[in-house]
Amino acid sequence: MADVKREIERKYEAADGGLPELAGAGGVAHVLDRGVVELDAVYYDTADERLGAASLTLRRRTGGADAGWHLKFPVAPGVRDEIRAPLSDTLPEEIAALVRARVRGAELVPVVRLRSARDVRHLVGADGALLAEASVDTVDAERLNRAGGTARWTEIEVELADGADPAVLDAVEERLAEAGVRPSKAPSKVAEALRRTGGSRARPAGRAAEPVTAGDHVLAYLREQREAILARDPGVRRDLPDSVHQMRVATRRLRSAFKSFGPVLDREATAPVAAELKWLARELGAGRDQEVLAERLSDALDALPPGEVAGPVRERLASWATARHGSTRGRLLGVLDSARYLALLDSLDTLLADPPLRRKAARKPGKVLTRALHKEGDELARLVTAALDLPPGEDRDHALHQARKRAKRARYAAEAAVPALGGPARALARAAKKLTSLLGEHQDSVLARQTLRELAAVAHAAGESAFTYGVLHEREERVARRTERKLPGAWAKARPAFPR
Repeated sequence: MADVKREIERKYEAADGGLPELAGAGGVAHVLDRGVVELDAVYYDTADERLGAASLTLRRRTGGADAGWHLKFPVAPGVRDEIRAPLSDTLPEEIAALVRARVRGAELVPVVRLRSARDVRHLVGADGALLAEASVDTVDAERLNRAGGTARWTEIEVELADGADPAVLDAVEERLAEAGVRPSKAPSKVAEALRRTGGSRARPAGRAAEPVTAGDHVLAYLREQREAILARDPGVRRDLPDSVHQMRVATRRLRSAFKSFGPVLDREATAPVAAELKWLARELGAGRDQEVLAERLSDALDALPPGEVAGPVRERLASWATARHGSTRGRLLGVLDSARYLALLDSLDTLLADPPLRRKAARKPGKVLTRALHKEGDELARLVTAALDLPPGEDRDHALHQARKRAKRARYAAEAAVPALGGPARALARAAKKLTSLLGEHQDSVLARQTLRELAAVAHAAGESAFTYGVLHEREERVARRTERKLPGAWAKARPAFPR
């Protein structure tokens, strides 16, 4: 079974004298010698180094207290999440799943072997609590693919202990700097090994050439969203907060861009990919919508006076939320492991490698993108006006939901256009976001009322009081009417931001 460790560490180029005296640096009271540990690690990647390009590190290591398979995800500079699985001859499935979206059908092969003699020191406080671990690592690297090659170097590594104050690292770094020790230029040992052994690990692309044409801007945006899907995939599998929502947003942004920028990209060519993105968004949405509803209903229940809570409402709501989460999560994991999902990712890569650009893609972005935003504004105006002309009820609810989807599309189109159009597109994105939030509040009340009716029916069948569900339903009804009254004014404020 895999577990997770948040790794906060800093690496340095070792000076000839090794570690300077670190006692007295920050809260370090004592430096304890823990001896030398022999570590032997083989790092894996695809032949074209897809994991390295995404700043992911996969290794199988023996020696030390944490022998096993390790997969590292970057979180922030100097911070990584390390997923650990027990030592085995083959890659454990729980680790393989986390890199499946990157690897797909490619084989993971040994890239580098690192054998390290780690001279360990524990930095402890006056109370004996471990603050950090400092080590001097003598590393022997052997390139296992391409032309091969070997290298040897020594480096210093300082890793923060679990729960310790990160200020310890700053104090230690200051002491190291006084001794002439400088931060390492490489982000990891494997990156240094690849540099020294005659080949450089594939890295995330540096700053791309400045977009010039309308097509350049649209493609840059599409590539960002494709990368967002790949980056969020492991978080969805790990059930990390907000990961499903962010991955779903990326799929929506891609679909919206295909539609909004039809003059730039051939819609006939993008339609099959858009259809599959719609499928993926729907699968992601099942769990996300349930999470939002459960939180909304729980908060509403907490806000009720005790006298208005009749029967085991909290228990039934919790049971509903737990059951729905379990079923939707199991289905979603199946989706992410499916051939259909992996084929979608391949299709995206193919489309972006050879994009179906139309003639207007070669033009300067100003007029082309502005015209696209103009069309979004006209269509949104039509939908909002039509919805407000309807009497309250299911038809208006549906019409407002369609307007909300169009407002999101307008927002995403504006965000994509910001690098080209600057302030006007940014103002439009803000206006569309405010309108989307208002319409989203209305749609949430529609879904909440539907769920409350279902829960009330189940409670009634079980012989329980349905009174509280009725109270909550009536409150949600008021929310819907209030948002409908606000909508004309909100639209009047948003409309001038759209190009005319």
